[in-house]
Amino acid sequence: MEKDARPKWDNPMQFMLACVSYAVGLGNVWRFPYLCQMHGGGGFLIPYLLMLFLEGVPLFYMELAIGQKMRLGSIGAWTAISPYLGGVGLASVVTSLYLCLYYNIINAWSFWYLFHSFQSVLPWAECPTNSNQTGPIEECQRATATQYFFYRETLDISSSIEENGGIHIGQALCLLLAWVITYLFIVRGVKSTGKVVYFTATFPYVVLFIYLIRGVTLHGAINGVKYMFTPKMEQLADPTTWINAATQIFFSLGLGFGSLIAFASYNQYNNNFELQAIVVSLINSGTSIFASIVTFAIYGFKATVNYEDCLGRTRLLLLNAFGLAEDSITLDNVFEWIERLNTTYPQQFAELANKLENCDLESELDTAVEGTGLAFIVYSEAIKNMPLSQLWSVLYFFMLLLLGMGSMLGNITAIITPLRDFKVISRISNELFNGLVCLFCLLLGLGFTTTSGNYWFTMFNDYGATFSLLFVVLIEVITVSYIYGIKRFEKDIEDMLGHRPHWYWKIMWAGVSPLLLIILFIFYIINYIQGGTPTYQAWNKELGKSVVTEYPVFGQVFIGLLLVSSVSCIPLTALYVYCRKRKHGCHKRQRTVCTVSA
Repeated sequence: MEKDARPKWDNPMQFMLACVSYAVGLGNVWRFPYLCQMHGGGGFLIPYLLMLFLEGVPLFYMELAIGQKMRLGSIGAWTAISPYLGGVGLASVVTSLYLCLYYNIINAWSFWYLFHSFQSVLPWAECPTNSNQTGPIEECQRATATQYFFYRETLDISSSIEENGGIHIGQALCLLLAWVITYLFIVRGVKSTGKVVYFTATFPYVVLFIYLIRGVTLHGAINGVKYMFTPKMEQLADPTTWINAATQIFFSLGLGFGSLIAFASYNQYNNNFELQAIVVSLINSGTSIFASIVTFAIYGFKATVNYEDCLGRTRLLLLNAFGLAEDSITLDNVFEWIERLNTTYPQQFAELANKLENCDLESELDTAVEGTGLAFIVYSEAIKNMPLSQLWSVLYFFMLLLLGMGSMLGNITAIITPLRDFKVISRISNELFNGLVCLFCLLLGLGFTTTSGNYWFTMFNDYGATFSLLFVVLIEVITVSYIYGIKRFEKDIEDMLGHRPHWYWKIMWAGVSPLLLIILFIFYIINYIQGGTPTYQAWNKELGKSVVTEYPVFGQVFIGLLLVSSVSCIPLTALYVYCRKRKHGCHKRQRTVCTVSA
């Protein structure tokens, strides 16, 4: 396809919304609040915002500039800079493929929960009865109703990755639906995507705002919000806090996947991507903070309900054990009565010591959960206790679905755009080629709907992208700064924007950002080595909880393949180009010798 014939966004707003829809995803809702909780509440915002300006915005700006200048996908853009660097784009495509394979299964789970929300009683609100109709199912009693619904009804999970079973038909149909909708969103390329992003980028904010109003009015919500904004400054002395802040910025903005280069390649040549890079980055981080307020309000409600339930059980135990009047002990004076009874009846109280629970609101708030555990278990636990729980469930899972689908647009574009730059593929219609890519991903993704599928999902989520993306973006920024050259890059930006980039950007690209990436890369490798044998959380139905389990040998080998497969594209492509040039050079010399001899 000729550059002049390349499709374009209808207007800059479509491009902005596409970037927002891609960058603002599930991580903003389930990863950032977890990191805040782990690293000192409001204190975490200090390293987070610092890393945003030292690493996030400069690298976001750089990728948009490359895409808009080259007007090619990741493979074509890096090949144009240097034929030896085509592997950088190829590594991005492979990483995006891994992401697409498992990311849409989250959307399938969202569909599953959404469909089950249209019931008079939410199915995760109470344990189902056993086959004898004599009481709740034992596995559910040992766990909780929300955990049982997720692990048994949704996943039908096996006890380990080594125990495989058939495909969960319900999940497979939900995954099919997720891929059909993804296909419809991209069927005509950027023309389709440009229309869809108006909805996928904006509606989640409507739901978040509704949830904010509902959240802060819930009983105990203020406890969660205060917990979030109370900084524990001692956490700033922990290097892990800074590493996690940098990593969160890096992945939240979607750097290294090739999606930003692909989106920017459809811009007008003189589009003001500099302003857009700053605005989208700030919107993304602002959304993380906004979503955290909502999440911590829900946390506060859930923690307060659990805390008061614990106090209620303790009150009942004391009333029965000491034969006290019903109105003598209230939730407000439980601790006073514990102290009084312990002093008055020490021997009788000592017999109750093993039965008494340690009710502590702070420890309830300290329980940190991330990922699917937060999105599908903790939130479900809170929703079931709300009035009109079905309404809040529908709204929440519809929002999750839109966040997931918005990110999928960027993920699938990162695969399709670079491949369509090849002449052979450019002859195939958008509808057919995009359909084939979606079908290919769907067929491979069916493996995640088996009984051991969630363990493979965890493996892809933990090892499929982190290592390769850090390496890819490190190569990108070194290439732009020291191979392509900062001065040449400056001229390209001046050609597009009419002015050269500020000195701040140049310092970040040439020094600060590469240094931060090298530190992150080294930290990741050290962590991986020190971590010993990789482990995962296996569901134990006898205990009703997840237990830490080591991956078997085949799992460890597969993890190695995931780590190496995408990164190896870079040196292998460079080696291929070198050998080809050398071979071509030999043929050329031979022809010259033959001509001279003649």
